[in-house]
Amino acid sequence: MNKHIKKFETMDDRPSREEAEQAVRTLLRWAGDDPEREGLLETPSRVAKAFGEWFGGYDEDPHGHLRKTFEEVAGYDEMVLLKDIRFESHCEHHLAPIIGKAHVAYLPEGRVVGISKLARVVDAYAKRLQVQEKMTAQIADCIEEVLQPRGVAVVIEAAHQCMTTRGVHRPGVSLVTSRMSGDFRTNPMTRREFLSIIGNPSSNLDG
Repeated sequence: MNKHIKKFETMDDRPSREEAEQAVRTLLRWAGDDPEREGLLETPSRVAKAFGEWFGGYDEDPHGHLRKTFEEVAGYDEMVLLKDIRFESHCEHHLAPIIGKAHVAYLPEGRVVGISKLARVVDAYAKRLQVQEKMTAQIADCIEEVLQPRGVAVVIEAAHQCMTTRGVHRPGVSLVTSRMSGDFRTNPMTRREFLSIIGNPSSNLDG
């Protein structure tokens, strides 16, 4: 787990469900509405439940998803790529949604992992308060640490609602981030192959 993220020792260290719901009521009052009116009576409970879904990644170990590997791959050592992994995250600065897709690839060194596990790693990090740049690095570092492949490539494309619904109000803008290691970083042909397959979201990544 990222050393900069505080991990609660037990569930008892977290605020209670009632405390969380009371915090939502306070925000509703601060926004100028009445949390006791009919339409908002169940809102604190719904928000607390939604937080449990949106931020379930804090209770997951992304590394654990990759520990079961397969070595009977007939010597396969070419690129393994899972593209268009849709994810939903939230900006740690405004709690606004980040909606996007991730492309994840690695060059196996004698063993591979079930493809669904790559998507689970993406979800485990996405379901936390995030900065896209950090999330990109977290996914790549996790795969590299556990699988120890010859290279890892991660590209994330996402729209940030903190930019489209507030502040500069710029809809239709996507942020593209990447992390390349091993052969993806040192071998231009390998990097170009990866970017070609995913559609080369930014020519600036191919340099």
